[in-house]
Amino acid sequence: MADIFGYHALQLGFPELDALEANRMPHRWLATEDQSPVPGLAWARLALQCDFTALPFASNSLDLLVLPHTLEFSADPHATLREVERVLVPEGRVLVFGLNPTGLWALRQWRARLAQRVGWGSLFLPPEGEFIGARRLQDWLRLLSFDLEHSEFGCFVPAVHTQAWVQRWQWLDRYGPRLWPVLGSAYCMVAVKRVRGIHLLGPAWKKPRQSVRQAIPVARHAPKLGADRINKG
Repeated sequence: MADIFGYHALQLGFPELDALEANRMPHRWLATEDQSPVPGLAWARLALQCDFTALPFASNSLDLLVLPHTLEFSADPHATLREVERVLVPEGRVLVFGLNPTGLWALRQWRARLAQRVGWGSLFLPPEGEFIGARRLQDWLRLLSFDLEHSEFGCFVPAVHTQAWVQRWQWLDRYGPRLWPVLGSAYCMVAVKRVRGIHLLGPAWKKPRQSVRQAIPVARHAPKLGADRINKG
């Protein structure tokens, strides 16, 4: 975040996380879809409520958008991404955070859902939302003329509830990115909006016309004859 420069940055959803804290843009906002207050909100940011599929910003007006698990809880993630592409300036960036459907946390969630069908157990993650795979998201970004700049997986620690077990499995975060990156429970993507220019070129066989200098005749008036010359004639 600290290396992305510009003037206007916007975070969509997830007010519990100050994703723009390390960013140095002069104008940073938070947009939410829900009016309910967030308990224990430790950071202050100018917030607005809006529909993520119809952002109240002009086209090509924002330099950075951050989507922390926004697409997973959106009713129409395609429309949200289209709005992101519309409001971003050319060469603007979007950061997307999501949960990996092939990660260890998703495996724990699916196992908990099966256990709940027989009447026992609890979910590890919120029941709302839909897992969006990294490959699937990359295809969506390419269709909207985004170029993927950076992609990284993280959270290789299994789905545990206590800090003691987190410390016991902490060594997986050191070796996971090199040994089994597809098992990372979360991912982050940075994409850049590209706007291709058009320069019309003529056919190769058609030579350009060259200007040729030509002499232009200039009209001259006949000299007037004097009266003495006329008498002599």
